[in-house]
Amino acid sequence: MRTTIARMVGLGMLGVQFVVPPSLLAADLQTIVNRGRLVVAVKDNLPPLGFSEAGRLQGFEIDLARRLAEDLFGRSDAVELKPVNNRDRIPSVINGSVDLAIARVTNTVSRARIVHFSLPYYFDGTGLITRSLTLQTEADLSKQTLGSANLRIAVLNGSSTIATLRYKLPHLNLVGVDSYQAARDLLDAGTVDAFAADVSMLTGWAQTASGYRVLPVRLSIEPLCVVLPKGVQYTELQQRVNRAIAQWQSEGWLQKRAIYWGLPWATLK
Repeated sequence: MRTTIARMVGLGMLGVQFVVPPSLLAADLQTIVNRGRLVVAVKDNLPPLGFSEAGRLQGFEIDLARRLAEDLFGRSDAVELKPVNNRDRIPSVINGSVDLAIARVTNTVSRARIVHFSLPYYFDGTGLITRSLTLQTEADLSKQTLGSANLRIAVLNGSSTIATLRYKLPHLNLVGVDSYQAARDLLDAGTVDAFAADVSMLTGWAQTASGYRVLPVRLSIEPLCVVLPKGVQYTELQQRVNRAIAQWQSEGWLQKRAIYWGLPWATLK
């Protein structure tokens, strides 16, 4: 997704323009209120954040979308949930096909140039999943060897996770893979000791596959935020969403829902 955003920014610098300015496409708060429902981009294939089971969308981020609709309209069902691919999460907000996105989007400098982000509702980050009984704590990762060989950690080729691991745990032996399935095959075969990726994704993996454990370690912190259209006309919408998230945090609702879905929780700051 970061590559996609970089390309979008690059196209803008080259003079490629939207056919209709984004400010004329996205709905402001009053338009949303008049419509009587909220339209939200979500994930439907990323447990426990957003996934479909028995034809019904559910998960931590789905709960957030429904709670936001309840805060705005007094009804949790006053929301239209639109599943999107990763590459469409931010464009769907820009082109106005949704009002906002709650779809595991991290706040980055490049993305913040083209959309607005809410307060964080969860802190994700780089974690590790393993089948090894030898790896139990962060201290185990600091050891130089596992038996007679360096720790072998699978990581997606070209991902930002590589830089994180090189900085945090430079002694690790990284093994590049092209997919999550390839990483799982190596774990099952005992070729690698662990796989590094986003904690939220690894949590869903551990919940659906027996024998896997997510280690109690987070090697990076990435704030997950609601994506909103950028522009002064959306200030009221942005403020309303931020007030809601701050309230959910204050009353402990965010933490309770995250824990309900099995997500590791770190205090929001």
